Amino acid sequence: MIDGEYFLGSSSGFHLSGTVREPATASEPELVCNVSVSFDRCKITAVTCSCGNKDIFYCAHVVALSLYRVRKPEQVKLRLPISETLFQMNRDQLQKFVQYLITVHHTEVLPTAQKLADEILSQNSEINQVHGAPDPTAGASVDDDNCWHLDEEQVQEQVKLFLSQGGYHGSGKQLNLLFSKVREMLKMRDSNGARMLTLITEQFMGDPRLALWRQQGTTMTDKYRQLWDELGALWMCIVLNPHYKPEQKGFWLRQLRRWNGVDVCPLEDGNHGSELTNLTNALPQGLHGNPDSLARPHRTVFTRAIEACDLHWQDPHLQHIITEDHYANYCYHDNLSSSLFDARGWPLWHEHVPTACARVDALRSHGYPKEALRLAIGIVNTLRRQQQKQMEFFRTHKKGSPGSGRRTQHPVLPVERFLEEGESFVSLAVETALIGLGQQRVMPDGLYAQEKVCRNEEQLLAKLQEVNVGDALVKIFRKQAAFLLEAGPYSGLGELLYRESVPMHTFAKYLFTSLLPHDAELAYKIALRAMRLPVLESTSSSGDLSRPHHIVSVVPNRLPRWFTLSHIETQQCELASTMLTAAKGDARKLETVLESIQKNIHSSSHIFKLAQDAFKIATLMDSLPDITLLKVSLELGLQVMRMTLSTLNWRRREMVRWLVTCATEAATSVVASTVMSNSTIVRLHLDCHQQENLANSARTLALQCAMKDPQNCALSALTLCEKDHIAFETAYQIVLDAAATGMNYTQLFTIARYMEHRGYPMRAYKLATLAMTHLNLSYNQDTHPAINDVLWACALSHSLGKNELASVIPLVVKSVKCATVLSDILRRCTLTTPGMVALHSRRNSGKLMPLDKAPLRQLLDATIGAYINTTHSRLTHISPRHYSEFIEFLSKARETFLMAHDGHIQFTQFIDNLKQIYKGKKKLMMLVRERFG
Repeated sequence: MIDGEYFLGSSSGFHLSGTVREPATASEPELVCNVSVSFDRCKITAVTCSCGNKDIFYCAHVVALSLYRVRKPEQVKLRLPISETLFQMNRDQLQKFVQYLITVHHTEVLPTAQKLADEILSQNSEINQVHGAPDPTAGASVDDDNCWHLDEEQVQEQVKLFLSQGGYHGSGKQLNLLFSKVREMLKMRDSNGARMLTLITEQFMGDPRLALWRQQGTTMTDKYRQLWDELGALWMCIVLNPHYKPEQKGFWLRQLRRWNGVDVCPLEDGNHGSELTNLTNALPQGLHGNPDSLARPHRTVFTRAIEACDLHWQDPHLQHIITEDHYANYCYHDNLSSSLFDARGWPLWHEHVPTACARVDALRSHGYPKEALRLAIGIVNTLRRQQQKQMEFFRTHKKGSPGSGRRTQHPVLPVERFLEEGESFVSLAVETALIGLGQQRVMPDGLYAQEKVCRNEEQLLAKLQEVNVGDALVKIFRKQAAFLLEAGPYSGLGELLYRESVPMHTFAKYLFTSLLPHDAELAYKIALRAMRLPVLESTSSSGDLSRPHHIVSVVPNRLPRWFTLSHIETQQCELASTMLTAAKGDARKLETVLESIQKNIHSSSHIFKLAQDAFKIATLMDSLPDITLLKVSLELGLQVMRMTLSTLNWRRREMVRWLVTCATEAATSVVASTVMSNSTIVRLHLDCHQQENLANSARTLALQCAMKDPQNCALSALTLCEKDHIAFETAYQIVLDAAATGMNYTQLFTIARYMEHRGYPMRAYKLATLAMTHLNLSYNQDTHPAINDVLWACALSHSLGKNELASVIPLVVKSVKCATVLSDILRRCTLTTPGMVALHSRRNSGKLMPLDKAPLRQLLDATIGAYINTTHSRLTHISPRHYSEFIEFLSKARETFLMAHDGHIQFTQFIDNLKQIYKGKKKLMMLVRERFG
């Protein structure tokens, strides 16, 4: 319940007070809260509540009273300001009013009342020099500053608490929510945004862990580091407010410089843990250490915000960009020489791109989305124009180089100068992302900065993957791919690659998969060019532009420490694997990809992974083996062997074992089958004697492979030996010998089905029973892929006769605990007579097997037991949305119970037990009673 009074003051403000009652509960008495809220120009400027709850945001009672006034204004008594009421009273009424007020609140206001009385009675007091008196119910003056109420003490306490939790209990998420709140306040142009960020920053700077990490030389956690980054980015937004007051900017600059000067302030490209001598940029055995370390400026997370304080928004061209939609009336022709506009009159903005982007972020953050969009388009058009100019400059430079007569026809690329008609903001955004991701950039120093490069790239690519690539975007992909391949040193996919450049593997993988359905040749060009990893090359060439894929070093003799090299090599490996998968069936492309892998990948472990990937892709179950891909797999495997001959590798034994597997698979599935094919016989003009000799050699090879690697080669050996009785028997014996230890149920079921298909049902049965001993299906695995094999094995046993069925049922009962599978087998066994199509075409008596005798009695009991166990397992964690499904499950269980001669009694007892054990689940048990009594 809410009671309230609403004081309507001048047009600039008012006061709302009321009583909010929380009804009593079983554990808590009724809570009555007195709430007071002051408003000024549509902002809550002060709140008080007697509930005592402390939080950054308003308590529920303040929210309730405010919403009550909004939704039910007629229920809140409307009053004039208290000064108006007092004006209507005579002297006696005023005295009575004051005395009653003091009496009601004498403990709180008596000292204040006495002090005010003394001051009013004193002729020279300050209070008598001011005309009139304040009225909190009338609102502030129109000229007064106004801002939302912010409990500064609570902000500080909350941030301190979250920081003390060190990233646990979701504190990082809570701090990110506070940052989001700051952005929200900036968007609403609430002056508390900067105040709140100041309070947050003070707590961050006071975090005791900073000094500890500095002393120990250890690094802060990645998530904590990201919070500092967001802090710096928010200060950039605040100081770039396009409508700040100069005195505000001065105040912020003093604050930022003060924080910047603290010795524990985190650095821009990492933290103090990565500043240890000769760690980030180690030089070989040098006496002078790293020449860059002294020259490198001390840049903290606040440096960019401090530098941004020098920026302003008064530039007339910048104002034209963000305020004008069209430029028809602007005399841009006079400005062509200074490149303020392109040839079509679209404005360009030449500024360091990160700085220009920070302006866009600031405009968006401060609630100027249209202006932000206009500036963003100007930046993008500038990027596109620069890209074109750099391309032209590089081509001119190449033509003038000695020995560049390389007669290559360069594609004619269109010049993009403005937002084309029909071009969407999405396509513009995609193109900008492609330009940015494709730019060649030097790997930064320090672990954190390098991890940040990877993370930012992955985040941007994740955004791009949300966009559907339609025809319009395919054109952009094609255009940018061609630009990136043909471009000079500004492109990470160009011909000129610096040794310390950030690799393009992940970006190229995205381009490859996007372009592959539309332009496969271009896709492969991009991916193959991106496979380079020059930082691992032992030598680097000079800057000879006549060489096609030359590498130059930015800093002579500099050996950068690449902390993320392992991650980068994994990305390189993933790019190669993606190409291998796509190239299956194309011998020419597979050869090209193989060459690229052998040239560019330097890790034996990664080459081994690619060899395994190629083998898996080549031998997929649903198709014939890809001979070229198997060859690639073998080539890579042999390369791994050569690479690990002289170096210790703990995986070498695994690698050797795998290589044998790969070779035997190739021998049985490709070599032997090719040798025995009719086309080979015809091509080689073999006579009968030669054919038989060749076939014997192939069978011998197949059997040797099967003995070495029965899991992968046994089925191929059986297939090749079908026409030779002795060889076939030998292959079958190899399978039987390996079944106990070396083969899993999937492999055995596959061979067993092959045996049945070839007309060996008893051998198929033998293998099926061996497969069953390796199988274990739990109660909830009712969609397991092996279920079809179990049903097939039971059907096979059933068709062979009563004895075979009797032998397989105990195996089924032992291996399968899933009630629905067992009931399916039971139902099938009771529908037909076993052995109706028995060996030698003999028919038995044709009687159905009884359920009350072995072996079906054992199966029936096991099925009922499985239903009982499954029921209890499902009821342990059941939710109401699964109640109806559970009732249907019990109905199926009843069908199985009723197959037993005393099944009705058993099922009734079972239901009674459920109702007793799970009586707490009232709704469910009510449904059980409705269906089953």
